[in-house]
Amino acid sequence: MKRFNPWLAERITNGVATMWCAYLFAAIALISLPKAIQSGDSIVIVSWVAQTFLQLVLLSIIMVGQKVQSQKLENTINETHAASLAEFELAKEARALANQELAELHALSHDMHKLLKEVEAKFPG
Repeated sequence: MKRFNPWLAERITNGVATMWCAYLFAAIALISLPKAIQSGDSIVIVSWVAQTFLQLVLLSIIMVGQKVQSQKLENTINETHAASLAEFELAKEARALANQELAELHALSHDMHKLLKEVEAKFPG
């Protein structure tokens, strides 16, 4: 049951969260519209609109909208993640280049100090 319930819930949610389901619910709701109108009672008509049509049809439409929004958000997150990874790789490359340049500067500085000591040794004071 631990696996079945989530599996069934996901299947139902995926089925209800479609525009085809919204169209089906609208068709089902419209079946009772003539009776609601024939009653002539405004309470019955308002109840039909609120309880039958809106609840049935908007349920699926809202779920479709949430699915679309969720997909857009997921795409944005994936794009941001990819861009962040690319920037991180660029930063790593820049750091490696800076470390290499620093090592070269240290080597040059070492060579310059060595030359200065040699010059001082040849020409004291």
